[in-house]
Amino acid sequence: MKAAICYEFGKPLIIEDVYISPPAEGEVKVRLAATAICHSDIHDIKGELPGPVPFVGGHESAGYIEEVGIGVISVKVGDHVMVSLMFSCGTCHYCLVGLPHLCMNKFGPPKHVRIANKDGKPLSQRGSVGGFAEYVLVDASQVVKVPDDMPMDRVALLSCGVITGFGAVVNRAKVRPFESVVVMGIGGVGINAIQGAAYAGAYPIIAVDVLDAKMNKALDFGATHTVNATRDDAADEVRKLTLGRGADYVFITVGSIAAIKQGFGMSSPRGTTVVIGLPPATEQLCISPLELIPVERNLIGGFMGAVNIKVDIPNLVTMYQTGRLKLDEIIQGRYPLERINEAIESTEKGEALRNVIMFE
Repeated sequence: MKAAICYEFGKPLIIEDVYISPPAEGEVKVRLAATAICHSDIHDIKGELPGPVPFVGGHESAGYIEEVGIGVISVKVGDHVMVSLMFSCGTCHYCLVGLPHLCMNKFGPPKHVRIANKDGKPLSQRGSVGGFAEYVLVDASQVVKVPDDMPMDRVALLSCGVITGFGAVVNRAKVRPFESVVVMGIGGVGINAIQGAAYAGAYPIIAVDVLDAKMNKALDFGATHTVNATRDDAADEVRKLTLGRGADYVFITVGSIAAIKQGFGMSSPRGTTVVIGLPPATEQLCISPLELIPVERNLIGGFMGAVNIKVDIPNLVTMYQTGRLKLDEIIQGRYPLERINEAIESTEKGEALRNVIMFE
């Protein structure tokens, strides 16, 4: 199969033929139809997240079950599936209490070498997916069957960007009607946090970004107000829109320490700031306890929207099919694998909410 490989951080991906193993017990082989480009993929390629080269990136994928390993009963050959980085063992404490996204074994190594280059060198699959390839080999817990008539590029969006943003609001923060929300960064995750806030009945829903085009897009997805952080004092504007209190919830979807600190300052007394975006692993956040204690603010993390993919993905599919969730409007560009570096560059420049690599 062909795959786009990162051999050197910060350099263009190299497309070449690689070998893929048959599925081991509990695994499935998926012929991919689409993989969306997430900003964490870009962080990976630039060497800003832990992990060595060489690797195959990409984790927002969808495709068709090509082969199943021994013991797999949740899907069968030919099924249309969403492919997620959300491995769950099903037996640890967090899986048993209904929090499979926190599975204690989620970062365990695969049982065998899944893919290797033409020289036989193993290639790691970033996010335990490696979706910048024609096929992937993943644990059966990472796939969810979807209806055959669901467009596969839209299915790919559900596997990360949609659930991370939407779920952060609905599952992790549990925003209620009329509570105020700020979303910092209107990319593929931020736009879905906006959708989640609108679904929850929040008001006002304030989109903060530096590009007017993205903020205008946020209005289409449910934002009630926008703030351009390059023209305005964003914290002051947020206070004006929240009767001087600050926001009940602030969602930081960009991978920036400065954005986390700025967003935290926009939260109200007893307000909650949810950090979603991944800053470079070498950067550290420093906040004085005096910013927390006197006003009882909360600073929490949000991982993958706190979702149970076996439950939440079918629900989101239904929302899309009934017109309550926008997916078509998120995709700006569709590219073949051969143009993946062009698609990545466009994403990094902020030209697209999501670009998608298409394999069919």
